[in-house]
Amino acid sequence: MQLGIHLPHIGRKAGPASIRRSAVQAEELGFADVWVSEHIIVPKDGGYPPSPNFWDPVLTLTWAASATSRVRLGTSVLVLPMRHPLPLAKELATLQNLSEGRLILGAGVGWLEAEFDALGVPFKERGRRMDEGIALMRAVWSEDPVTFECKWIDAKVENMRSQPQPIVPIPIWIGGSSDAAIKRACRLDGWHGSRVKPENAAEVVKRFRAERPEESFTISLRITCNANNVDETRAALAAYKAAGVQHVLAAPEDRDIDTYLKTTERFWKAGEGL
Repeated sequence: MQLGIHLPHIGRKAGPASIRRSAVQAEELGFADVWVSEHIIVPKDGGYPPSPNFWDPVLTLTWAASATSRVRLGTSVLVLPMRHPLPLAKELATLQNLSEGRLILGAGVGWLEAEFDALGVPFKERGRRMDEGIALMRAVWSEDPVTFECKWIDAKVENMRSQPQPIVPIPIWIGGSSDAAIKRACRLDGWHGSRVKPENAAEVVKRFRAERPEESFTISLRITCNANNVDETRAALAAYKAAGVQHVLAAPEDRDIDTYLKTTERFWKAGEGL
């Protein structure tokens, strides 16, 4: 089972030095990948997320890529319906090539309606915009020239060109636990879930493997940890592995960077050898 770690690009610990330290540490310890999340703009008194200080995920991964040479670079997750797929496709293809093929696109439909309102994106259309946006990006990444008829996204793409295209395909892992998200994941390259208890993991894996039995379809889970509980995660990781989960991403909750890095090291040791 492979392990990933979330980069410190959120809250008071975020900054160029802390992001770089975390990425380098992850590569030196042996983590498979480093990850980022996304919020663009949030309500002042919304309660969650706890901090509005979200550094841009694509730029953060580009910074991490420049400090590393091996670890993969993942998004957990990009809220695709909030973004126009054409400039996003360009950004992701560029990052894929700058990093020599290390990118994983974790994608979700989003949940914060006020954020969609601020960006002028219809919240109730987000699932349809997500599917169309993915299809448009994949077309741009693989066809030259490209023609694509859009229904939900405001775009006219007829006999057009967009380069660079990714040097290798960008795998797409879908986040979310709704029926729609699970069906969407099964049409793509993997599932990146959360809030799955170890005792429930086997049933989740069984559901996916009924549709996508091949090992190339990745089943990934995101968990949280902190300085107070990280040593207790080994049992959970062992249970996930036994259930057939192939990848686990840990997102440390510690607010200062030194504790965050210590939690990262302890998490690696907890999962080492599994």
